[in-house]
Amino acid sequence: MKKAAFWERVDSSQVCCGLCRFRCLIGDGARGICGVRENRGGTLYSLVYGTLCSAQIDPIEKKPLFHVMPGSSTYSIATVGCNFHCRHCQNFSISQLGQDSPVRGTEVVPDQVVRQAVEYGCRSISHTYTEPTINFEFACDTARLAREAGLLNVFVTNGYISKEALKEISPYLDAANIDLKGFSDSFYRNLVQAKLSEVLDSILEYRKLGIWIELTTLVIPGLNDSDEELTGIASFITTNLGIDTPWHVSMFHPTYKLTSRPSTPLATLQRARNIGLAAGLRYVYEGNVPGRGGENTVCPTCAALLIERHGFKIVSNRVKAGACPECEAVIAGIGL
Repeated sequence: MKKAAFWERVDSSQVCCGLCRFRCLIGDGARGICGVRENRGGTLYSLVYGTLCSAQIDPIEKKPLFHVMPGSSTYSIATVGCNFHCRHCQNFSISQLGQDSPVRGTEVVPDQVVRQAVEYGCRSISHTYTEPTINFEFACDTARLAREAGLLNVFVTNGYISKEALKEISPYLDAANIDLKGFSDSFYRNLVQAKLSEVLDSILEYRKLGIWIELTTLVIPGLNDSDEELTGIASFITTNLGIDTPWHVSMFHPTYKLTSRPSTPLATLQRARNIGLAAGLRYVYEGNVPGRGGENTVCPTCAALLIERHGFKIVSNRVKAGACPECEAVIAGIGL
C-alpha cells in the first residue's frame, strides 16, 4: 500500500481522485471505480503498489505493437483491477475486482522488475493485461529506472488516463497501444461504461506528448462493425494522428458477459482493413487470425513485403535502418 498520487480532499471525509477521467468522488472507507484506490481517513492510497498478479516475457507483437522493435521481447507486468468494466473483457478474472475484494499478487519493488527484464533479455517493460493507469505510482517509479537501464516503457491501455497523470509519466513512456473500442457514444456507454469523447481526447494527448501510439479495435459483430463506425475510426486516425499510425482490427471471440455474439467473420475483418487502407492509412493489421497475410508490413510506397508475421512470430524482417530496402521509403516506428 502506498499513498496515491493525483487526488485532493473535498471535505472532512471525501476525496476526489484525479488519476483517470472518471475523477471518482470517494467516501471514507470506499474505493474508486477501479477497485484498487481506497480512501482511508481522508487520504487516498493505492492498494496495488508493487503487487503484481502477472509477470511474464512476451513478444512485443502481442501487445500488439508492430512498429516498436519488431521481434524483441518485452517484460509484461500487471496488477489486479481496472477502471473500465467491459462486458467483453478477456482478462476479467484479474481486471474485475470487487469493491471489497482483497488485492492479490506477489510483492516486488521497481528495481527488481527492471533487473528481471534485463536478465531475461527484454528490451522493454510493458504495463499490460489490466489497465496500467490504476497502478500509476508503481508504473512511474519503474519507468524511470527502466529508462536509466536503457529499456523502453510501454502502456497497453484503454485511454482514460487524466491529462495531468499522462503528462507526468510522458518523459519516460515510449509507446502505447490504445484501445479505441468503438466509435459511438452508445457503444462506450453500454459495453464499457465510459465516454468515447474522453478516449478520443486522451489519444490526442498521447500524440501531442510525442508518445508512439498504435490503436486497436476489437471488431464485434453487430455492435461496432458497421461501415459508418469503422470509417469514423479510420477518418479520426488519418485526420488527427497521421497516416503512419498503425491500426489493428482484431477478431472478437465470445467471452465474459458477451457470449451471445458470434466470433468476428474473416470477411468483416478484411472489410475493416480495406476501409482503413482506403482512408489512406499505411499500416492496417488484422489481429487474432494468424497466417492470413493481414498481419504483414508492406512498404507503403512500392508494396514490397517488409515484415512477414505469423501470429506473434516474425518470420522475416527486411527493413534496413528504418527504411524499405527496395525504394528507401521510411517506415515509421521505433527501432525498425
